[in-house]
Amino acid sequence: MTDALKRLSEEGVAIWLDDLSRKRITSGNLAELIDQQHVVGVTTNPSIFQKAISHGDGYEQQVADLAARKVTVEEAIRMITTADVRDAADILRPVFEATAGQDGRVSIEVDPRLAHNTTATVAEAKQLAWLVDRPNTLIKIPATKAGLPAITEVIGKGISVNVTLIFSLERYREVMDAYLAGLEKAKAAGLDLSKIHSVASFFVSRVDSEIDKRLDALGTDEAKALKGKAALANARLAYEAFEEVFSSDRWAALDKAQANKQRPLWASTGVKDPAYKDTLYVVDLVAPGTVNTMPEATLDATADHGEVTGNTIAGTYDQSRTEIAAVEKLGISYDDVVQVLEDEGVDKFEASWNDLLKSTEAELQRLAPSEG
Repeated sequence: MTDALKRLSEEGVAIWLDDLSRKRITSGNLAELIDQQHVVGVTTNPSIFQKAISHGDGYEQQVADLAARKVTVEEAIRMITTADVRDAADILRPVFEATAGQDGRVSIEVDPRLAHNTTATVAEAKQLAWLVDRPNTLIKIPATKAGLPAITEVIGKGISVNVTLIFSLERYREVMDAYLAGLEKAKAAGLDLSKIHSVASFFVSRVDSEIDKRLDALGTDEAKALKGKAALANARLAYEAFEEVFSSDRWAALDKAQANKQRPLWASTGVKDPAYKDTLYVVDLVAPGTVNTMPEATLDATADHGEVTGNTIAGTYDQSRTEIAAVEKLGISYDDVVQVLEDEGVDKFEASWNDLLKSTEAELQRLAPSEG
């Protein structure tokens, strides 16, 4: 079952699970995935926690205790989510030690309602790092315009970061720049750069969803022939940018100070269109020094029938540019697509967070002790 996942790991792709729940932790399932499916990290987001807490079990006693203490719903959510992240980080600690801190990581996101507020994002990132209090945590900061200076500030304080919601190549370059600027700040402050890690979460499937929808609206044979190509092309060109930035003179100076490269992480790798093979965004994005965070269905599909044939990014850059240009030639604006996706991404996480607030508040009221 795990040959494809083993091969993927051997090709330099770190396999992370895009899911977390208390049941997954307490049942031993997470430990099993680490042991048997080559999983070396976990990512979470507001949607994942909303689903886990609303439908999952294992939270009742903690919620009852929080209700007895009359905590606010915001505080309750932070206590619940950081407890899960802390426990997952402890389970992954041996991986963290074995990989010198590169893997064995668990990500937790700043409140998505702060996505356009730099100062509040920095404050929240510091608070989350303090609350979880595990060296193998990554604080997720969205790659909005306001998020960029927050990334620099947080990295500069020695806190490791997962930059999320990256859709465009231009924004990805800005993210790498923000990371390098943060490392330079940390270096100037005398911090140990070898302890600071980062990944840049470049979203994949949503690019196809948005562009395919626009290609379908055009309805021509030429448009239909381009379906399912833009997302891979976009991600592959992101890897080209990664190779370029992390072989620059600016990087060389940081590399000398024992800094770690910010690895590209392929996010949103579950296939949305059933017409595409269910392992598309895994087997066609294989390259060394990358992370692929998969929902469990994609992890299982890859284990079952994924065909890992080596590096599937090398040598694709010219073709990728041609495919993006062909889409633009049909009147579909790349810049518009990636901006729509970024806005939607922030909105979706905010909506999930608001749902989480509502469902947690209802649980706090249900489990509150009767007065007297």
